[in-house]
Amino acid sequence: MKDNVNIDVERLERLGFPEVIYGEHKTVDDLLEIFNTCLERNGNVLVTRIDKIKAAQLKNAFNEFVFDERAGIIAVGKLQKVTDESSIAVLSGGTSDEPVVREVEWTLRFLGCRISSYKDIGISGLQRLLKRQHEIKKHKILIVVAGFEAALASVVGGLMPQPIICVPTSIGYGVNTGGKAALNAMLGSCANGITVVNIDNGYGAAIAAYRIMQLITGKND
Repeated sequence: MKDNVNIDVERLERLGFPEVIYGEHKTVDDLLEIFNTCLERNGNVLVTRIDKIKAAQLKNAFNEFVFDERAGIIAVGKLQKVTDESSIAVLSGGTSDEPVVREVEWTLRFLGCRISSYKDIGISGLQRLLKRQHEIKKHKILIVVAGFEAALASVVGGLMPQPIICVPTSIGYGVNTGGKAALNAMLGSCANGITVVNIDNGYGAAIAAYRIMQLITGKND
């Protein structure tokens, strides 16, 4: 293995989930080395923040290879079998949040979680959320993805009893550009007990939800 590649192959045994690779700034040669190490150890690998140029250079090296360009995600090998008890819902404010939503979805699918997605239900059309309220309440964990002023997080936090993990996105005009307004709005929310991850960090939200789900289902005992 190259000196600059040192995969945390014990993470699955230590924490209950394997290392997901952050692909941005890594070379194709580095990624090939990482892929082969992960496949040998775990039989699959998920890589985030990958562009289509690198994906095109990598895809012919593997039989089971999926690239989601909008999410910037590569999955190689077989995904885990989905378990019925792992019910997580992803709620998003608008279609522009889709890349982050897909990062959440891919990460959870990679880990074998069952996911339901409720998209384009932002508070500028609040009735869209309210119509799905009873259905959303059936899930064990909620992930809320929203840009602009990110008011969806506060509304969901005031309506729903589950653990709620919020992802601010870098979507919006003017003061909303870059996601800091959304981040500050979520951090300053009056909705009690919601949790907030960093801007555009769909992967981080998915792993937080997975950790909670492992406790709920007793998988980490």
